[in-house]
Amino acid sequence: MRRKLITELREKGIEQDKVLEAFDEVPRHYFLDEVFNHQAYSNIAFQIGAGQTISHPFTVAFQTELLNVERGDRILEIGTGSGFQTSILSALGARVVTIERQRELFLNAKRIIHRLGFTPKLFYGDGYKGKVTYAPYDSIIVTCGAPFLPEDLKKQVKIGGRIVIPIGKGDQQIMTTFDRIDENEWDVKEYGDFSFVPMLKNTAR
Repeated sequence: MRRKLITELREKGIEQDKVLEAFDEVPRHYFLDEVFNHQAYSNIAFQIGAGQTISHPFTVAFQTELLNVERGDRILEIGTGSGFQTSILSALGARVVTIERQRELFLNAKRIIHRLGFTPKLFYGDGYKGKVTYAPYDSIIVTCGAPFLPEDLKKQVKIGGRIVIPIGKGDQQIMTTFDRIDENEWDVKEYGDFSFVPMLKNTAR
């Protein structure tokens, strides 16, 4: 089923072999309730608790490809969710720092990710603030629908780095990349409509 999904992702336009290889390495069914095992490799989203979802595999692959991940890259992920995207980035050799605002999801993701042998730095907190301790990042990925690009995130990506973020209010957002040219200059590109749960603030400390 996993190989069938990889073929489908390739047919839908995912080109980077290393991204597809990461999908082959990371078992998506680990991140879902056992009742969904037979559908785990379908290109559909699933509820994972706390009103959140595990994204369509194509969405995960598309965002990952936009990041142009190189082994050793330090990547900040906003919205750990199930931990699947975190694991894909880890399988690509990235040094991942990831933040989740829902404590239930944070604890579940931490358990599964460690079970798979990946070692990202996981934090429970407010994604709008990022994690300045480990900045600057080679890239930042936001896996929830943001009404705007938070200023704190803009400050934490290096010059020459990229932010991949779905921007918009309501049920649909526009997948957007922000490439940092210099201190205050950005190259912005849009990649069409996607649907994510909203990015919400958290008072966790």
